Amino acid sequence: MGKLKTFILMLLLVLMFMWVGDLIGGTEGKRMAFWMALGINFFSYFFSDTLVLKHYHAQEIGKHANPELYDIVKRLADKAGVKMPKVYIVPEKVPNAFATGRNPNHAAVAVTSGLLDALNKNELEGVLAHEMSHIKHYDILISTIAAVFASAIGFVGNFARYGGRQNNQRKQNGILVVIGAILLPIAATIIRFSISRTREYAADAGAAELTEHPSWLISALQKLEDYARGNVLKNANNATAHMFIVSPFSGATLSALFSTHPSTKNRIERLSRMMKE
Repeated sequence: MGKLKTFILMLLLVLMFMWVGDLIGGTEGKRMAFWMALGINFFSYFFSDTLVLKHYHAQEIGKHANPELYDIVKRLADKAGVKMPKVYIVPEKVPNAFATGRNPNHAAVAVTSGLLDALNKNELEGVLAHEMSHIKHYDILISTIAAVFASAIGFVGNFARYGGRQNNQRKQNGILVVIGAILLPIAATIIRFSISRTREYAADAGAAELTEHPSWLISALQKLEDYARGNVLKNANNATAHMFIVSPFSGATLSALFSTHPSTKNRIERLSRMMKE
């Protein structure tokens, strides 16, 4: 069900992007939007992981630099049936983690130094299993493409409000064009965040299956939630917030529709049900 929902939401983003193109330039604008969509997918596929790792000053490590971290990742990768991802440490005191990469054969796991200090071995394994689940199911690529699409829809939507087609149809339906240009970016953002929340729930479930101990991730999430309330991850931005295991922004109180992550309470409740089952 989660995969079907993600596919439908991604398809809606593409169609909305082409609709905005139609607002700007009619059939020609729609065609240009289609080619732009292909370009966005190409860029996201090949370059998004490198940019994110550089943005957070992530440093790649080998087995000798941190044997415990490296061995946990290796063991989980073998259990998940994926290639061993590269391992990075982000020099940041706020505990958090993310995975990136275009597919399971070209992936990386990054944890902050604060995460290593805050969690015990079992909790760390729960977090890393969550990230391994993202890698196994191509979640990061999907979420990154969704984020880029939503941003692009917002950009061209703003252009449509002030420019676009200057013909009789545009003049007759000017109000509809403006309304569409305003509402489409909002709708695109809601869809993007819905995709992110869906994948977070799925990764939590995947982590519980990998470790066979849902309580490890439950304990980790409770600790991360406590740390996140009063701390903001350095260099955090809206474009990459969806990648982290918990929101990198302090005390997020946004509506559920405009949140990249499900509430920690809901995530723990789902994991608790899995543990009972």
